[in-house]
Amino acid sequence: MTFTLRPISRAEHLDFVASLPSASHMQLPSWGDVKPDWQTESLGWFDGAGRPAGVGLVLLRPLPKVKRYLAYLPEGPVIDWHTPDLERWLEPMLAYLKRRGAFSVKMGPPVVARRWSPEAVKAAIADPGAHRLRDVEATSYEPGAGQLAERLRGLGWRQAEPGGEEGFAAGQPRYVCQIPFAGRSLEDIHRGLNQQWRRNIKKAEKAGVKVVRGGYEDLPAFYGLYAETAERDRFIARPLPYFQRMWTALAAEHPDRMRLYLAHHEGDVLAAATMLIVGGHVWYSYGASTGRKREVQPNNAMQWRMMADAHELGAHVYDFRGITDTLEESNHLLGLLRFKVGAGGEAVEYVGEWDFPLNRLLHRALDVYMARR
Repeated sequence: MTFTLRPISRAEHLDFVASLPSASHMQLPSWGDVKPDWQTESLGWFDGAGRPAGVGLVLLRPLPKVKRYLAYLPEGPVIDWHTPDLERWLEPMLAYLKRRGAFSVKMGPPVVARRWSPEAVKAAIADPGAHRLRDVEATSYEPGAGQLAERLRGLGWRQAEPGGEEGFAAGQPRYVCQIPFAGRSLEDIHRGLNQQWRRNIKKAEKAGVKVVRGGYEDLPAFYGLYAETAERDRFIARPLPYFQRMWTALAAEHPDRMRLYLAHHEGDVLAAATMLIVGGHVWYSYGASTGRKREVQPNNAMQWRMMADAHELGAHVYDFRGITDTLEESNHLLGLLRFKVGAGGEAVEYVGEWDFPLNRLLHRALDVYMARR
């Protein structure tokens, strides 16, 4: 059976995603509204009977002075990745995007390759001989991931190397931390917290930390903490209008797509975070905190409230997003890994992002440009 592919409306796109247990927030039409520097298009795959079979949000970044584009499907497309005849899905997409003017296509199959339990990550951090998570024996392997990588290579796709600081700066992170919620009570999840987490949650409660949900009007308060966090943790902050645009775009698509949480203590906002919800998948998206009053543990209190709310929503996973692959004590991101794994999170490796050069010369020029950046 061959698939046909064509542009689809936002409504068609959302109807298909609503029929699934979940999909990445980056594969929803609203995510295109968050990225004004990119042109966006929703694509749909249809079977021989005209029934929808898959969707994809494509971001198109124009090259300066020429009508050629980098086409990017972050954490997508939303198709059957475990089928042996993957070309039925990908060839129509490549043909369409080539006609559309794309010189290169980048995609991120939402397929897990390996998982490490919290205990395995803790042991790896303590092992002086372990330098990277990828070199440590995983707790479990997803059987189809290796075959998928081989099929993609056989079809001419190239696995992209993560850029920037451990993959945080360019593209989407290959390594993330997730707490499995499916089939677990909130008491089970609380038991999965390490001793330090449980102690800090109690300490915050005793100190009078209050965690509340905020709205659009509270984004400047969040942003003040976020800018402080960026300076402290050495990353480039996004501007406030980015978060305002994200709130407006996601709320227009679904009133409970994005939430904002703030941790208060005696009149001060000490921590804040955004949470995204698509079906049964909940993401901790952006977090921010001040260096003041850290002893009252606002971050632990806020995360526990977010986890409890996610569980109440019926989430099957609470996703902490990106983690570092390095296990070196000298790396400033190791503390973030400890924090997330301490909440009972598994380290999860995806199959990564993949490139298909439709025009090798322009694709190579882009590689050189990105390397210089």
